[in-house]
Amino acid sequence: MYFPLLLPESESELNLRVAKARKAMEAHKLEAMLIVSSANMFYFAGGIFNGYIWLSLTDGPIFFVVPPLKTDSPLSRSIRKPEQIPALLADEGIRIPKRVGLEFDDLLYTEVKRLSGLFPDSEIADASVAMRECRAVKTPYELKVMREDGRKQAAVYSRIPHCYQEGMTDLEFQIEIEHVLRREGCLGFPRVAGRRMEINLGSVLAGENADEPSPYDFSMGGAGADPSLPVGASGTIMHPGIAVMVDMNGGFNGYQTDMTRVWSIEGLPKLAYDAHRCSCDILRDLEKFARPGVEIGELYRRARRLAEDAGLSEYFMGHNHQVKFIGHGVGIQLNEIPVIMERNRGLLAENMTIAIEPKFVLPGVGAVGVENTYIVTPDGLENITPLDEDIHEL
Repeated sequence: MYFPLLLPESESELNLRVAKARKAMEAHKLEAMLIVSSANMFYFAGGIFNGYIWLSLTDGPIFFVVPPLKTDSPLSRSIRKPEQIPALLADEGIRIPKRVGLEFDDLLYTEVKRLSGLFPDSEIADASVAMRECRAVKTPYELKVMREDGRKQAAVYSRIPHCYQEGMTDLEFQIEIEHVLRREGCLGFPRVAGRRMEINLGSVLAGENADEPSPYDFSMGGAGADPSLPVGASGTIMHPGIAVMVDMNGGFNGYQTDMTRVWSIEGLPKLAYDAHRCSCDILRDLEKFARPGVEIGELYRRARRLAEDAGLSEYFMGHNHQVKFIGHGVGIQLNEIPVIMERNRGLLAENMTIAIEPKFVLPGVGAVGVENTYIVTPDGLENITPLDEDIHEL
């Protein structure tokens, strides 16, 4: 098998990402990192391979590739096992530093133990947070591919009403949407952070199923079709008077956008339309307010105040189970940093990409509200998933 091990855009893009990673390493007092996780490997190499990436403050990146993969990249070195890495670094005059980072959040305990043994004279520290911070602010190339994702996801969403047939279950409806997504080039795999975060291609939440809590840390729950994956569509027949919320994946090129729209079946109570309008009002407010340097927690507080002023606080971000965030970073993984929650004292930075999803769950009706993916700019938020936000009938 041949793999180029080069980012598709240019060497300068790789250099930019390496510079960003080194800045994050310095902030976390890391002198080197050994990268294994798929998300971070893709960030540096433009693809996933069996092996490891070495990056220090002065050397690398070096791609240690396990055969049968073959590449002619000058950055690659062939190995059979990771225990060969220290000797190969020494052969190139690279000193093993005193503090080496491993991705604690992404590796099994046995992997951490094994890789720690490669550097017996070094302090082993966590590199996970440094890499998340590095990836939170996107490069111009990353913004370009995420805009492409957003356009493709919005195009699929415009076809969703054609997927509906009377008498369908929510699961059947989701499968038809998935079919359109895959035909339009969706890769079919939403990469998420966290060992216990699992989802298929997204969620269709119809009626009262939206009020079912899930063990996963998503904004909306759903019982799921089976206890082995308790989130999303449950196989309920969709009937008149319910809201149908569609929150499906937008991953077409290794990056992802996140987007939610709502449809109805033969109309909804006035409260549902009022809550949906409040969601749109929250988005319009945050689109103007959110700029580089704004405290992230203030986005949540403003959204919550608008929901309270509208008399909708008991339905805000859930009913049986209310989550304490209204959005999250998005990119290579669906749930990147920052988490937009009240206690987040961090600051927005230019070219962060965030999904904001102020939603409401109404008993007996279902979930309403809108989610868009945005780029943080000096002039406010740029919506890269633009599509009509009103509730329309299926």
